[in-house]
Amino acid sequence: MNITKASALFSLGFSSGWVVRGTEIEWLDSTQTQPTDAEIQAELARLQADWDSKQYARDRAAAYPSIGDQLDDLFHSGAFSTEMAAKLQAVKDQFPKE
Repeated sequence: MNITKASALFSLGFSSGWVVRGTEIEWLDSTQTQPTDAEIQAELARLQADWDSKQYARDRAAAYPSIGDQLDDLFHSGAFSTEMAAKLQAVKDQFPKE
């Protein structure tokens, strides 16, 4: 993920009133005080650390079987309520494998 100054500004709660051109911020909002470079750098570091700390979740998401495969396995294992199993079977009956 590319974490940018714009990401930091949004995260700090500034949704408008500024433009980022390259690495420079043009502050357009006369009602809010522009955050300091130190505040922006600290937020960039926090966002990067947060992103890095969740690598395991991105790795897991890519490695898990699809949700459809997981649900189909639960259906075939009899893990659904009778009512849900009946609804799923009705769909399978309406659209059988060919």
